Amino acid sequence: MPAIQTDDLTKRFGRDVYAVDGLDLTVEDGEVFGFLGPNGAGKSTTINMLLDFIRPTSGRAEILGHDAQAETTAIRERIGVLPEGYDLYPRLSGRTHIEMAAELKNADDDPDAIVDRVGLDREDARRRAGEYSQGMRQRLALGMALVGDPDLLLLDEPTNGLDPNGAREMREIVREHADRGATVFFSSHILEQVQAVCDRVGILTDGTMVAVDTIDGLREEVGTGSTLTLSLDTVPDVDIADVPGISNVVREDSTVRVTCTDPASKITVIDRVRDAGASVRDIETTQASLEDLFAAYTGERDDAPEPTEVEA
Repeated sequence: MPAIQTDDLTKRFGRDVYAVDGLDLTVEDGEVFGFLGPNGAGKSTTINMLLDFIRPTSGRAEILGHDAQAETTAIRERIGVLPEGYDLYPRLSGRTHIEMAAELKNADDDPDAIVDRVGLDREDARRRAGEYSQGMRQRLALGMALVGDPDLLLLDEPTNGLDPNGAREMREIVREHADRGATVFFSSHILEQVQAVCDRVGILTDGTMVAVDTIDGLREEVGTGSTLTLSLDTVPDVDIADVPGISNVVREDSTVRVTCTDPASKITVIDRVRDAGASVRDIETTQASLEDLFAAYTGERDDAPEPTEVEA
């Protein structure tokens, strides 16, 4: 049974403004799924429909096998949510917030264990939340979401306000929770965080899902592959553009940069350069980043693929 399933999920505002348009999405049980899209793409609207904060115009959504609009009580007992723009009670301590979350979920979690898990100092946990930095607030909110060991964790911009160490710890907590058998739905605009932790990603633009796949699968679809950079003593006059699996060749001074859509093409390129009499001083291989793929799929690059119906 999928953790999240949407069928033709649509939210229209007014007569012809579609925030989400016919979204078909499947998030499998036990995976970490990254939900991406530029501002205004419909990510927050989608999350709000999943949580029944707003009602869809048409279509339906299921969370852990329950109807997202008709069975909200059963859903809330099994999920943890870290929303963007959450509010804390400034006069209450961090520990009290954890205790309240446990009481609401009828859970018997040890508040100190939760505090330790999210990296919040126990002394700080006894201070008023109104005195917290943004990073401390984010850790506390994550701790509240983790109460009850939820089957599904929905995180909206979870690394906001965290320093690099805090962001790394957040990723470790996410992976650890998934390793327990839970599902994590991870919405973020910080692409390197998504790339570091997610099993699959979905890219939403203009309310429509334009891609769902692993990052390697997205690279293959766009044709970005990897970039092979050769530092040479001299750039030889040799044709390598006809090598199968090559999509781009750039020559600059003593450097040849080649885009390889087929890993086997790298050896062929190196052999041709050497056979032409050049000495290879250094070899560097880099993969297309999630940022590159995101730009391609959202139309910010000339090689963006045409949107197609996506079977998530």
